[in-house]
Amino acid sequence: MTVDRYIDAATRANTRRSYRSAIEHYEAEWGGFLPATADSVARYLAAYASILSISTLKLRLAALAQWHLDQGFPDPTKAPLVKKVLKGIRELHPEREKQAAPLQLHQLEQLVSWLLAEETCAEGAGDQGLVARCRRDRALVLLGFWRAFRSDELCRLRIEHGVLHAGQGLELYLPRNKGDRRNEGTVYKVPALSRLCPVEAYQSWIEISARQQGPVFCGIDRWGLLGEEALHPNSIIPLLRTLMQRAGITDAVAYSSHSLRRGFATWANGQGWDVKALMEYVGWRDMKSALRYIEGSDPFAQQQMEAGLAATAPQLMPPGPTTISPMETTLELQLQLDPLSKAVRSLKRACQSIETCCLKPYRMQPLGRNTGRYQLTVTHASPEMLEEGIDALLDEMHQIANNHQCHLEAMLTDPLTDRTWS
Repeated sequence: MTVDRYIDAATRANTRRSYRSAIEHYEAEWGGFLPATADSVARYLAAYASILSISTLKLRLAALAQWHLDQGFPDPTKAPLVKKVLKGIRELHPEREKQAAPLQLHQLEQLVSWLLAEETCAEGAGDQGLVARCRRDRALVLLGFWRAFRSDELCRLRIEHGVLHAGQGLELYLPRNKGDRRNEGTVYKVPALSRLCPVEAYQSWIEISARQQGPVFCGIDRWGLLGEEALHPNSIIPLLRTLMQRAGITDAVAYSSHSLRRGFATWANGQGWDVKALMEYVGWRDMKSALRYIEGSDPFAQQQMEAGLAATAPQLMPPGPTTISPMETTLELQLQLDPLSKAVRSLKRACQSIETCCLKPYRMQPLGRNTGRYQLTVTHASPEMLEEGIDALLDEMHQIANNHQCHLEAMLTDPLTDRTWS
């Protein structure tokens, strides 16, 4: 084996793709030259300060820094000028970090109950492909929740690395993960539960798949045939949103694969788990990471405040329960893909990935043949949630385009109001 292969193995594939895309953006899109100077990096940041988020700009800086270190050049991103420009961007373009909504336990029960009902109907109809798909999705959701797995960790689980103790528990081994800087590998123990059991769901899926090795979660085609490749991490978010929408969970676009991780952390915190024990179970190295995922069960001491108000409040009849009916908005999408380099030979695959992973959950209807125009139907509970859903959709499409080394121009339009998003 060559040295380069081991060097590549030392860096996560997602990181390599993100860094490569960032360097191509700096050179091809903005027209910068490498090695860069502190002045050119500062001007690059200023050019995209109002377009890209702070987190994206920091990713671009990390990629530039790594390129210079790998090539033996001084790192221009550490210069005082660059740090001062980044601080100014934070001041003039403040933003609140967007996080996926945590999946609550009652929503998990609703989703699993729907999958079980779908499986029962499929068995009655003799549709073994749908039965397999329901079992796979149920195992994915329950393992993702109870072990707080990231999407890429779910996709990297392998059958031969797991040890099943039926009715007792499950041990899953991952050779590497995000927090394992030394690549020593981690064993995740999954307990068997009286209900919503991830061990039973895993066993049911492995039995019907009739496999002894390969990825735990693989693709299933329309004929019910199992693929040899693992699900792609980018496919997990649209898969979960589609399941939630079909299960009747309101505002499915507000959720992502991180909703499983945040949902478990929020549930465990509400059950009184010690923060140190929760950090060890989930795999967080520092308190700041843990607090980002935990939704407080009593924000701003609401219960204590309400108790004080109740002592002096007049006796009134409580209002009746209210139900927020979901709304549907029909949007038109215009997208255009262009290659970032001559190495990109086909834009068709990038377009197909965007259609499958991003657009199909919104009942995609092409408007014409090969026009790049689509009609989408977005279900939401409020205008604010519509905005968040559209932002998430655009982010996902741009991420997939970057992974395929393509530049994406996308614009969504509401025909009724002529409002646009891009």
